[in-house]
Amino acid sequence: MDTVLRDVRVIDGTGAPSYRADVALSGGRICGIHRPGNGRRPAGRRTLDAHGLALAPGFIDMHAHSDLALLTDPAHTAKAAQGVTLEVIGQDGLSYAPVDDRTLAEVRTQITGWNGDGHGIDFGWRTVGEYLDRLDRQGIAVNAAYLVPQGTVRMLAVGWEDRPATAAELGRMKRLVAEGLEQGAVGLSSGLTYTPGMYADEAELTELCRVVARHGGYYCPHHRSYGAGALAAYEEVIGLARAAGCALHLAHAVMNFPVNAGRAPELLALLDAALADGADISLDTYPYTPGCTTLVAMLPGWACEGGPEAVLARLQDDATAERIRYAMEVEGADGYHGVPVDWEAIEISGVAGPGFAGHVGTSVARCARARGEEPWALARRLLIGDRLGPTVLQHVGHEENVRTIMRHHVHTGGSDGILHGAKPHPRAFGTFPHYLGRYARELGMFSLEECVAHLTSRPAARLRLPDRGLVREGYRADLVLFDPRTVAAGATFEAPRRLPTGIPYVLIAGRFVMEDGRRTDVLAGRTVRRTPVA
Repeated sequence: MDTVLRDVRVIDGTGAPSYRADVALSGGRICGIHRPGNGRRPAGRRTLDAHGLALAPGFIDMHAHSDLALLTDPAHTAKAAQGVTLEVIGQDGLSYAPVDDRTLAEVRTQITGWNGDGHGIDFGWRTVGEYLDRLDRQGIAVNAAYLVPQGTVRMLAVGWEDRPATAAELGRMKRLVAEGLEQGAVGLSSGLTYTPGMYADEAELTELCRVVARHGGYYCPHHRSYGAGALAAYEEVIGLARAAGCALHLAHAVMNFPVNAGRAPELLALLDAALADGADISLDTYPYTPGCTTLVAMLPGWACEGGPEAVLARLQDDATAERIRYAMEVEGADGYHGVPVDWEAIEISGVAGPGFAGHVGTSVARCARARGEEPWALARRLLIGDRLGPTVLQHVGHEENVRTIMRHHVHTGGSDGILHGAKPHPRAFGTFPHYLGRYARELGMFSLEECVAHLTSRPAARLRLPDRGLVREGYRADLVLFDPRTVAAGATFEAPRRLPTGIPYVLIAGRFVMEDGRRTDVLAGRTVRRTPVA
């Protein structure tokens, strides 16, 4: 045996009661689970006394924004320290493959607030397969699966126009999605409050989902609204996925803004009805109430038609900027989920350039008051001066909704972690220990065994991974050892990059990527690619 984890509490990922055992690892897999009194104890080249620790399958982050961080930050301690051994990237319909030269430049600008501009990266890839090959060739800290981003696909095939796709354009989009899936992507993502993906109608999305279904993937939409019209937005994607015969995974399935206080049961009733009728649906959430996105994403969709340079031109025109303000503050822009913006709830969490660093950590309203400005004037100045780079926290969630949704039996964990910015959302560094420490141990929302199942076997089932998500002989040795008594998120809104406590060891392919609570130099991650359906 390479390694034996001695006298550990096994929480195997099924939700069943835990048990004590010695767990033996060899060749990157679990090769033996020996309970007390069951014959001779295994021996290995290394034996770790794990008494007092729990052993679980590695956590799977079903919604990650590490598309560039995996390349720019090889240690990737933000995720490794949480026990994450696999994350799903390419989220919200916007990422960096497939692209051409024009599209790559545009998407880099559009989501600078998510990932930075990628300065120093050699963007030598253009296809999904080439991007995944690049991750494997460079070496990555944790495993990664990829979703074909529908917004990027539309950008490539249609451009930034708010109109239905022509038959030829739709045909090209379907080919691009098929190629991405054939090259290893696990599904398709959408960002239906983000341009240009939001310009796709239900019929167009249904056709793309038919392609996904034929390849055995799943559709993962960021919905058209999480505010006014949230239930209708969920109904739309459930309906189109069912029409296409496609598995559906609801991204960060929340009910936000004052209009949705206490309405999580309505969402779950909609979900349960579809499940009872045979639909294949899962969802993910993060265990926090604020959201996080880019400031430019809050603008109305019409203001973003034409791409980043067109947005900047509109913002610089006083009359058009006033129309944007009215749409946001009075009408409720589609980019802000149909709800009039409350600038007190919008906290600046990151900027691209150093000239605006002093704005970070305060709400737009408070920052504007300190400078004698109206909130929109400050927001407009930031967007122009920082070239659409600002990232914001949106303090619009409800704890009651968060708790209700996380209890559902198709729920999984997804950090939606944006790692970029001076003061990022703590979910990027704390989601998984926060589930274990706060919601399982302290609040008793579910047992530790059930909580682990949410974070391991359930997402592995959605990804159709036959040898991950459980502590079981023959499965990959992607594992996390944590102390059930002390595990907790260190990250807070005041100190969002503080690492968790109580997670001393994390293994990927049987190799220690975290040891004694410290990141090793091991890069054991690989891309996890969908096996093509015959």
